[in-house]
Parts: sequence; C-alpha cells; structure tokens
Amino acid sequence: MARRIVHQLVDDIDGSVLGIGEGETVHFSLNSTAYEIDLTTENADALREALEPFIAAARRASASSASRGGPRKRASASPETAAIRAWAQANGHAISERGRIPATVVEAYRAEH
Repeated sequence: MARRIVHQLVDDIDGSVLGIGEGETVHFSLNSTAYEIDLTTENADALREALEPFIAAARRASASSASRGGPRKRASASPETAAIRAWAQANGHAISERGRIPATVVEAYRAEH
C-alpha cells in the first residue's frame, strides 16, 4: 500500500485552497508580536488596504528598537508555581508539566486562594 501526503495552502480568512504559485504569506507585527497569515492575493490586498491609513500615519521603527529591554531573565520556579500546576491538574485545566502557565489558569488559581 502506498501513502501520499498532500500539503495544501489554505487562505486563513475564507478557507479557499491556494494552488501552486497562488496567494502569499503575509508577515506583520503588532505590539511586539510577529504574525504571518496565508492569504489569496485579493485578501492580501484587502489587508494592506485596511492597514494603509495606519501605516501612512505611523513612523517606521528599526528592528533594534523592538528589543531595547536587554536580555530576558529566566523566571525561576517558585513554590507557588508547583501549587498552581497541582491545583490546575486537579481542577481539569489542561496544563503542561513544564513551561509557562497560562495567565487564565494563574488568575483562576488566585481567585480561589
């Protein structure tokens, strides 16, 4: 038995399938968060048109200005972190054993404690 895996590029707004060479991936950032979205040519043009008044009024920022804060310090695990993870798992919240705890889970924990 043969297996064929097909990757399709789909417009993230309207769900239309993009053929080879059709559409584009648009990269943009807002509030220090970078995004990319796959769009048909028409939807990419619509996005650019919608952003045009804001871009025209804005000033261009250099890449270095986005990272002025210096190196980030790694957050140390606190006893509260372990308690939050234990509470989240006991209360049905899907949470990993490592990594950042979602703010919604932390807020729910603190609301009860």
